[in-house]
Amino acid sequence: MNVNPIKRFLKGRGTFIAELVRRDFVERFAGSILGSMWAFIWPLVNLFVYIVIFGKLMGARLPGSSEINAYGIYLAVGLIPWTCFANTIARTTSVFLDKKSVISKVQISLPSLLLFVNLSEVVTYIISMLILAVFLACNGFEINPRLIYLPFIFYLQQILALGIGTLTATLTVFFRDLKELVGVIMQLWFWFTPIVYVADILPPTVKKILLFNPVFPIIESYQRIIVFKDLPETHIILWLTVASHLLLLVAYKLFRILEKDVRDAL
Repeated sequence: MNVNPIKRFLKGRGTFIAELVRRDFVERFAGSILGSMWAFIWPLVNLFVYIVIFGKLMGARLPGSSEINAYGIYLAVGLIPWTCFANTIARTTSVFLDKKSVISKVQISLPSLLLFVNLSEVVTYIISMLILAVFLACNGFEINPRLIYLPFIFYLQQILALGIGTLTATLTVFFRDLKELVGVIMQLWFWFTPIVYVADILPPTVKKILLFNPVFPIIESYQRIIVFKDLPETHIILWLTVASHLLLLVAYKLFRILEKDVRDAL
């Protein structure tokens, strides 16, 4: 079998997606004096709010910990992956509509648009986590072997976001109100996930309902590994791994079935 055409195809597709990601950052900060430096400034500002405003000025404390920065770190560890997850879904949901002018003129690969949004948010996430890592290192955070789980937790998070985003992106072309509905759902979903509070304060009935929240074990895994220096619940992560990949497969199959109709509707 001649693999050269396959290699050329994959290389070309990868180059195209990389160019979309680059342009996304250029367009996002176009016209500003600092340009792409804002990609570093915003995470710094957010971290300042989490650690200084909530932890020191407002005196918020993490239950069971006397460390002054503990709540701010707990908040940052939950909010950074949530922001990446939520932004990926929100932007993917409307990506076909946002790129309508390009899709209607050029025979562009629609799956590439789905991937480029995901990767663009990955870059922002990495920047934010690196800044958090520097802060933690400066405050004597000890590196522990459990950190090796973080890449897989993040991968799982983005697979789930891509699956949901692929499904909503396909349906939004036909039902435009879905874009606004997704925004409402993400807002409610945020407060239904223990990010600004700990799950232990919830009543037992609510805790049982919380088990149906697929993002809960992801955020909890970040908190367990970084804040509480504990291992994630392996059996739940394994279940979520299967469910997330299955969702992505179903969403992609639906997209392929409706792809021609999606292009026509645009």
